Amino acid sequence: GSSLLTGPEGLMAKERENLKRLKCLRRYRQRYGVEALLHRQLKERRMLATDGAAQQAHTTRSSQRCLAFVDDVRCSSQSLPMTRHCLAHICQDANQTLFKPCQGSEEVPCNKPVPVSLSEEPCCPLHLRLPPQMYVPEQVLAVPEELEAAPTDLYLSAAELQPTESLPLEFSD
Repeated sequence: GSSLLTGPEGLMAKERENLKRLKCLRRYRQRYGVEALLHRQLKERRMLATDGAAQQAHTTRSSQRCLAFVDDVRCSSQSLPMTRHCLAHICQDANQTLFKPCQGSEEVPCNKPVPVSLSEEPCCPLHLRLPPQMYVPEQVLAVPEELEAAPTDLYLSAAELQPTESLPLEFSD
């Protein structure tokens, strides 16, 4: 840019204006002097504030206990992430939609929290209703009595199956 000013013929008004714009574009979004110092200090303060808040939020979240009361005693379990209740008492939270209590059966009522799944009535593993059996075993056919009483003398014993002489093995190509 400075070589244009030292030329023998000088600059016209339009060229001077273009040169000014070019210099402004080089400095675009760059801070100099006091402005740069203040901007750096602001960035450092923001970093300290956000790092401190993140650490503080992490320590408070990890140490939060369940808000449920059982027999006038507060539950000592750790709460689930982003909630105020533990897994055993999550159904007490009216705003949550991820868990429902197990309906159980007529003989054995159950209120254990179960994750909502694709079924309309989610159940715990104890009260899960299995689908009907798809495999039906074949019926055993009755064997006629005459086949059951087959003579056993038709079968050879293990000693009779042994070869009496050894024959050489021959291989051909």
